[in-house]
This record gives sequence, C-alpha cells and structure tokens, in this order.
Amino acid sequence: MDTSTVAASVAPVAPQVVDFSLLALFLSASWVVKIVMIGLLAASIWCWAIIIDKSILFTRSGREMDRFERVFWSGQSLEELYQSMVERPSVGLGAIFVAAMKEWKRSHEQGASSYLGVQARLEKVLDVAIARESDVLEKGLQFLATVSSAAPFVGLFGTVWGIMTSFQSIAASKSTNLAVVAPGISEALFATALGLLAAIPAVIAYNKLSGDAGKMIGRLESFADEFSTILSRQLEAQGNR
Repeated sequence: MDTSTVAASVAPVAPQVVDFSLLALFLSASWVVKIVMIGLLAASIWCWAIIIDKSILFTRSGREMDRFERVFWSGQSLEELYQSMVERPSVGLGAIFVAAMKEWKRSHEQGASSYLGVQARLEKVLDVAIARESDVLEKGLQFLATVSSAAPFVGLFGTVWGIMTSFQSIAASKSTNLAVVAPGISEALFATALGLLAAIPAVIAYNKLSGDAGKMIGRLESFADEFSTILSRQLEAQGNR
C-alpha cells in the first residue's frame, strides 16, 4: 500500500470555520427572526430620532420660557407685549399669553358686561392653550414607553424562535456538534441583544424626557394661573368703575 495514501487517510480534518459576525448572523437567521431583528432595529433608530428631537425641543422651549418670563415681569405693558408677539408664531408661555389676550380683547370689543362670563371664557382658553402645548411636549414619548416595555419581549420571541430552529437543525443533522448548535443559538441571542439595545435607551430617555415635560407643563399651568389672576383683577377693577 502506498504510504502517502495511508497518511492522507489518517490526516486530521480541518475544523469548519463558522462566521459569527453580526451581518452573517442576520443573513443566516430564519425569516421570522429577520423580521424581528429589522423591526427592533427600526424601533431603535426611531427612538433615537425622538430622543434627539425632544432634547432639542426641550432645550429651546426652556430658553424661550425664561426669555418670555423676563420680558413679562419686566413691567412692560400687556398691550405692548401682545402687539410685539401677535404677528409672529408663539410657543410655550408666549402662546398661552397670546391666546388669553386675544380672548380678552375680543370680549372688550364685543362689550361683554358679565364679569363671570369673561372670566370663564379666559379660563377655558387658557386650559385649551395648555393642552395644546402639552401635546407638543409629550408627542412621541408614548412611543418610547411602548418600545421600552415591548422590545425585550419581541427580542425574546425572536430568541425562542431561533432556538426552535436550532433544535430542528440538530434533529435533522443528528449531531450535537458545536458547529451545528452554535450558529442557531447565536442568531437567537442576537435577537435578544437587539431587543435590549432598543429598550434600554428608550426607558432611560422616557423617564428623563417625561420628567422634563412634566416640569414644563407645570410652568405653563403656573403662569396661566398667575396671568388669569392678573386679568381677573383688571376685570374686577373695571367692573367697580
């Protein structure tokens, strides 16, 4: 017998190289797991878009509130301040101020004689303006809350499905070799990792941004109460004349 043939027959077989890169894990996953991964990745990207947008909005809104309060409490007449703001779009405290002043001027132009009626309309206008500004501040936060609570379970679903597929591969190959088991398990755990990747920033951002939104809404309500008191005093003074 040829010695070279014998040597070739007993030579060790080179181990199979398995690609565990993220792209390879995604491409080799089943279509169900791929849908889960794509959905979680899209949710994560959308969460970050909301986080960045809200961070910019809250920073800008806080500065505008501070600027408006400085002007409002500087002693400038309400009429002058209203004329300077009515021609340009206002947000936050400015929007509440403009809405109340419009109702105030409309009531005077129509010659409203009922103090209680004007006061009730002013309070209603202020409530509507606060609700409108609150919607702007809280828009998108519910999506963060949904992702933070649902993403881990969606990732877990992808993990369970991937493990089921892995067990089917083991049964089909009738082998528990690591090369057969490892890819399926890795794909499954990758889905869980994406779920956590989407959920962790979402829950942190939701807690932070919802707290900031609550503080700003509190400022809006406090200013509305103070401004309503000022207008009420003026109404009462005019009624006593």
